[in-house]
Amino acid sequence: MTGLPLLSAHQMASFAARGFLRLDAVVPDDVNRQFLDEVGQVAAPEPGRKLRAAYGRMLAEADIPETPAGVPLARAYAQGSALARMLELPVVAGAIRSLVGDNPLFDHHFLHVTFPPAYHEASGGENVSQHTHQDSTIDPRRAFDVQIMYYPHAVTLEMGGTRFIPGTHLRKVSEAALARYQNIRGQQHMVCEAGTLLFLHSGVWHGGGVNRSDRTRTMFKIRMNPREPQVRKFDVATLEPQDRQRPIFYLKGPQPPSVEQILMTPEPWFEDDTGRLEMVNRVKLWRYLTGDDSYDADYWLTRLENLAAA
Repeated sequence: MTGLPLLSAHQMASFAARGFLRLDAVVPDDVNRQFLDEVGQVAAPEPGRKLRAAYGRMLAEADIPETPAGVPLARAYAQGSALARMLELPVVAGAIRSLVGDNPLFDHHFLHVTFPPAYHEASGGENVSQHTHQDSTIDPRRAFDVQIMYYPHAVTLEMGGTRFIPGTHLRKVSEAALARYQNIRGQQHMVCEAGTLLFLHSGVWHGGGVNRSDRTRTMFKIRMNPREPQVRKFDVATLEPQDRQRPIFYLKGPQPPSVEQILMTPEPWFEDDTGRLEMVNRVKLWRYLTGDDSYDADYWLTRLENLAAA
C-alpha cells in the first residue's frame, strides 16, 4: 500500500472534527458512464402502477453483486467492474487507507435512486424526503466504519442531493427520535459534479432530499469496516509538533492553520453548553487516530485528568 496519496494531518483533523471528506469529480467520466450502464434505469411507471415494484425490478436486474458482509473489500467487486475501478483509483485507495487502514472489510452496499415528481404522480405515491437518521445508533465503539457515497452523475440543487449535518458523528442518538428533524443549522446538501465521492463517518446524521427535477438521481453507498486499529494510517509526516498548549480565549490576531484550530472550530448547531462535549469527544478521537494519549487541544482533557486535587 506504499505510494498512495494519504490524507494530510489537516485533512484527517477535519474528518475527526466534522465527520466527512468530500472529493469532487475524482472518478473519471468513463467509469461513471460504465457504472450507470451497469445499473440500468428505472422505467417510468404507468398510471396506477407502484413505483416500488419498478424500483425493485431495477435492483434485481442491476449488475451489482450479492456480496456477503465480512468479505475483504478488495474482493467485493469483480475486476474491471465500475465499482472495482472506482475503489482502485489512487486518490480513493489513499483516502480509504487513511480512514480505515489496510484491507478493510465490506459491510454492505445499496443503490439509492430518488425519483422526479412525475414518477410519483403516475404511481399515486408521495414525493417526500428521507428522514434524518444516524446509521450507527447501536455502535458504541471508539473505532468507526466509513461509508462512501458515490455520485456518478452531476447533482443539482433541484435533484435533492444527500443532506448531512457536519460534526454530528460523535453524538449518539436514537434514530426514531432524530427522524422528526428535517432542517438543522449548518447542514449541507450534495450539489456536485459527476464522479464526486463523499466519505462519511458512520455516525454522521444524514438523509436523502426531495427530487424536484425532471430526472432520476442515483447514488451508490458502500460501507466498510476496519480490521485493525485506525491509528497513524494517514500521512503522519504532516503532523506538527505540539510543544505547548495555545492560549485560551486571548488569541491576538489570526492564527496559522493547525490541527488545534480545526478541532476547536464549532459547528453552527453547537449549543453554548453541551456543544463543549463535542470538543472533548473530538480530542478523544484525535488521540485514537494519532496513538498519542497525551495530546490535548485547548486543555479540554488535561484539566479533566488533573489528579493533583483528587
